[in-house]
Amino acid sequence: MRRQFRPNEWRKLTTTLQCDRRGCSMAHTIQFALLIASVLAGGTADAADDTALAWAALRGDGHVALIRHAQAPGAAGDPADYKLDDCTSQRNLSEQGRAEAQALGARFRMQQVKVGKVVSSQWCRCKQTAELMNIGAVEDAPTFNNAFVLNTMRDELTAGARTMIDAWRGPGTLVVVTHGENILLMLGLRPREAEVIVVAPDPTSQKKMRLIGRIAPP
Repeated sequence: MRRQFRPNEWRKLTTTLQCDRRGCSMAHTIQFALLIASVLAGGTADAADDTALAWAALRGDGHVALIRHAQAPGAAGDPADYKLDDCTSQRNLSEQGRAEAQALGARFRMQQVKVGKVVSSQWCRCKQTAELMNIGAVEDAPTFNNAFVLNTMRDELTAGARTMIDAWRGPGTLVVVTHGENILLMLGLRPREAEVIVVAPDPTSQKKMRLIGRIAPP
């Protein structure tokens, strides 16, 4: 999560940088170094808080875990002659991707995530990720299909995904395995492979959801 500076931190940093350009004393140089260290430490703490909030939400009811599939090497999208029912014609998980999916599932179990339902894009790399996580039966959810490849349907896919998320009230967490492009269209942020984006339904929002937190890939 990007570190947000407080106003007094910006003032201190600006003053110190100006002083450094004028060749100030060693004391000011030390002060500058300490300030940078403090800012970086604060950013780490904020990220830890963000992750803790995300896991806490997933242990309850009515939240959604949006997961970008694990590592699948190759250029964005799929070969032009791909077939949805033929995994050999698509990008698939690498050995590292398979390990990431298994590790992510282990983290869900360790964190005692209350899984209500697991749905996935029909693309093989998403279904492989969901199945290797081993946290519940996996159902196809075509509205989470690859919006990068199905670019002429992206508005329809996004609207359908938002409707499904907005309707979720539990019990437990709705786990969705999809693609980076889909999450970008839904939320305006692009996750890393195997990253978890935790949201809560929000009927008052144009996006029909609000961000709770992010969980880094395993």
